[in-house]
Amino acid sequence: MRNILIAFMFCASTAAAAQQATSGPGGELRVLDKVTGIITDLSLTRGESGRVGSLEVKLIDCRYPTSNPSGDAFAELTVTYRDNPEPIFSGWMIASAPALNAMDHPRYDVWALRCMTS
Repeated sequence: MRNILIAFMFCASTAAAAQQATSGPGGELRVLDKVTGIITDLSLTRGESGRVGSLEVKLIDCRYPTSNPSGDAFAELTVTYRDNPEPIFSGWMIASAPALNAMDHPRYDVWALRCMTS
């Protein structure tokens, strides 16, 4: 799956070679608890972690197109479940295509919403 994401990002970057990405100071993520139906939004700065139930979500980086700050967000996340140090997800999520590199967990869904631009 990671190779598909890398190929997609490469194709997108070659199609729009002039487009540059900027790292934002943070990002906004959404977490769905599929058991309770509760949706929680997290606003995290780069390097910060947030906890929702038994899930811990760490935002490594959040990038957006330099020429279009309200454009598509790319968030690099590490997600752990309970106190297990082994992540259940580690990689990039794309706000406009959350299923492209989705986290597969029976209880929780996580997806990127947008990057903070200031």
